[in-house]
Amino acid sequence: MENLKIKGEKAKKSSYVLAKLSPDAKNKALENAAKLILKRQDEIINANKKDLINAKDNGINGALLDRLMLNQNRIKSISEGLLQIAALNDPTGEVISMKKMQNGLMIGQKRVPIGVIGIIYEARPNVTVDAFGLCLKSGNAVILRGGKEAINSNIAIIEILQDALLESNIPKESVQLVENTSRESSIALMKLHEYLDVLIPRGGAALIQSVIKNSTVPVIETGVGNCHIYIDVNTDMNMATSIVNNAKTSRPGVCNAAETLLVHKDIAEEFLPQICLSLKKKNVEIRGDEIVKKIVPYVVQASEKDWATEYLDYIIAVKVVDSIDDAINHINTYGTKHSEAIITNNYHNSQRFLEEIDAAAVYVNASTRFTDGSEFGFGAEIGISTQKLHARGPMGLKELTSTKYIIYGNGQIRE
Repeated sequence: MENLKIKGEKAKKSSYVLAKLSPDAKNKALENAAKLILKRQDEIINANKKDLINAKDNGINGALLDRLMLNQNRIKSISEGLLQIAALNDPTGEVISMKKMQNGLMIGQKRVPIGVIGIIYEARPNVTVDAFGLCLKSGNAVILRGGKEAINSNIAIIEILQDALLESNIPKESVQLVENTSRESSIALMKLHEYLDVLIPRGGAALIQSVIKNSTVPVIETGVGNCHIYIDVNTDMNMATSIVNNAKTSRPGVCNAAETLLVHKDIAEEFLPQICLSLKKKNVEIRGDEIVKKIVPYVVQASEKDWATEYLDYIIAVKVVDSIDDAINHINTYGTKHSEAIITNNYHNSQRFLEEIDAAAVYVNASTRFTDGSEFGFGAEIGISTQKLHARGPMGLKELTSTKYIIYGNGQIRE
């Protein structure tokens, strides 16, 4: 197995260099990386083809295979993402506050890099570039441990990114990849508390629970999205149909896709046939409770497990609820605090939903698919935090910084 301690030592040394870089130096490195990714995209695509063949041989298909796949358009988008990050304001060095105390001390808070960030993620090679870009811009070194499905793609990408760093006179160890994709390497990274300042898991529930259980490094939870859409009694049914279709079918394999649909009982007879037919036309399997099945006989009977499942596939659970209170209670019981939406024309109900739903992003009359760093104006994202510490929701540059107090004196001593 790779010596993660050596990677940690190199990352820590690199983090001290990154913390001193000017915004211009970091932006130039990002621009160089963007150009080099396009110039050497054939290397990435050829490596990705190997991953796709291996994935198919291992029975991976559908939405999960789509998350793994890279082509010219996606690589162009990845490259443009780095340029977008370069164009963002650099949060490091910002003095958040400064005040003068009665004893004459000037006490302020300054935004600084976290240091060394570890990221464990699954079959999405674009995350490799996003993580590199955001960590570099925020002055952090990063150790990446991607899934075995994307290992060839990730190796090719990291080689290009490290070459771009060297061209920019920045230590190439500012970004490193754990090439061993065994469970043991993942656990070892979770124990690298001597060098990692924070660990971010980005993937399914099993991955995140494993990190929470085993990590001795502080963890920011991201990713699991059992997202709901509640169709209120007062609603525009055509708008609701459009939103549900977008939230479920535009990219079912991502964490902000809708997994459960809740429908108020007073509109169930009219709305359910409409939405179920629309979803069926897009090959979505519908799993409904007894009332749903009575209204739309061709749906599959839902089980208790369905209410808590993040499918990441063309499957949706559908339930009829008696009231907005029942909808809120259901979401707060089964949701993963990611993204939740209400479709309604009732202002009072929309405000109740916004106030009472416990989630990182809560929508009124819009698709949950907007929970994304790019859509929120952050450029790329390191992940979507579902916890309540310093970062919640899409994590951009500011969420990858910490603060420290800076104090100016002129000889003060404490009595």
